[in-house]
Amino acid sequence: MQIESLKVFCELVETGSFTKVAQINNVTQSAISQSISALERAFKSLLVERSKKGFRTTREGEVVYEYSKQILQTYAALNSTMQELKGVISGEIRVAAIYSVGLHHLPPYLKQFMQNFPTLNIHVEYRHSSQIYEDVLSNIVDIGLVAYPVKNSKIEIVPLHKEPLVLICHPQHPFAKQKNLKLKQVEHQKVIGIAPEVPTRKALDKILDEYDVELNYVMEFDNEATIKRAVEIDAGIAIVPESTVRQEIANHTLAAVELEHGRLLRPIAAIYRRDRVLSPGMKEFLALLKT
Repeated sequence: MQIESLKVFCELVETGSFTKVAQINNVTQSAISQSISALERAFKSLLVERSKKGFRTTREGEVVYEYSKQILQTYAALNSTMQELKGVISGEIRVAAIYSVGLHHLPPYLKQFMQNFPTLNIHVEYRHSSQIYEDVLSNIVDIGLVAYPVKNSKIEIVPLHKEPLVLICHPQHPFAKQKNLKLKQVEHQKVIGIAPEVPTRKALDKILDEYDVELNYVMEFDNEATIKRAVEIDAGIAIVPESTVRQEIANHTLAAVELEHGRLLRPIAAIYRRDRVLSPGMKEFLALLKT
């Protein structure tokens, strides 16, 4: 029996999907089924009951799952300790980041990390916030990078930075001449907004309620890139993370104005499963992100 088979079984129980587990391990669904069947033969027990609607874990399967988690954690701790003893930083780190962080905040850290640890492979994917939490809990990724982290008993939150939210507008807009603005001054403007389900929008709406401000949203998009293009053609103004518009500000295609004297700050955090044993590489990556 191999550690890999126990890992696959735990992933199947946690994701509830043969398809997802196959994607995680870059193999076919048939290979996953064969791995589970091999475990069942080894334990001489039925571990999952399959049906057209899916599958459920048997009582024996629950026992194997609980012990497998302990075995995998112990093995991960052993592997991590051996790497530390040898001073070796290698392996792979799977990271999922929200688009604004992955595309604008993360690149310089990635560059530095790859220079510091060339033997460690880091794989980054971009996801919506809700999907990142699912992927972290399902062990599809090792570390997630999100804004406005949501507390969860199964997730560890590592605060990283706070970045300002700024108002952006067309360079010819009257606001472009201002150094800073109060939210009340934005109230009657045409606003291009991020989609209501996005955590940054939810946090902004809460702040607006506190300031008793109601914005006039004329368009809503689920990404900052489209919002910026709409503002560039003067379809309205927008409130976005400052890091997402640095290039446009430098190119003078957009103007940015501080809001409420820099009081609007967006927290960025790393998240990972609370029961995960961090490898030396993951520890180094998180340490770098904090700088």
